Amino acid sequence: MKSEVKAQNLDIKAVFHPEELKGYIFIEGKESVIRDLASDLRHLRGIIDNEVGVDQIEKYLSEEQEDIKIEEGDEVEVIGGAFKGENAKVKRVDDTNREITIELLDAAVPIPTTVDVDMVRKKSS
Repeated sequence: MKSEVKAQNLDIKAVFHPEELKGYIFIEGKESVIRDLASDLRHLRGIIDNEVGVDQIEKYLSEEQEDIKIEEGDEVEVIGGAFKGENAKVKRVDDTNREITIELLDAAVPIPTTVDVDMVRKKSS
C-alpha cells in the first residue's frame, strides 16, 4: 500500500498497521482518496469510518525505523510492484531513502532498478 501511495502521489499523510491489532490499518488522509485506496485491497471486509486520535494509538507508535538488513550482493525476492515474484541481486543500498538498486537475475539484459526496501525479501541461504 505504501508503494502505491508513493507511486500514484496520493493525498495520504500516513498509513499505519500496528502488529498488535491484526486486521486493522489506520490511514490518514482525505476520505475520498482513502476509500479509493481501500477499494483496491483484497480481503477487505469493511471500513470503520471513525476518526481516531493520536492519543488512542500512541502506544503502538515507535519513532525507530527498522534497520535495513540487506547488503550489496545479497539475493532477494521481489514481493511487490511490477517485478513481484522475480529474483534479483542487490547492487546498491541507500539507507537514507530506504531504497535499494537491484538487477533481475532472469532478465536477458540486467537493468538496474531502484525499489523501496519494503518491496523485497532477503532469500534464505
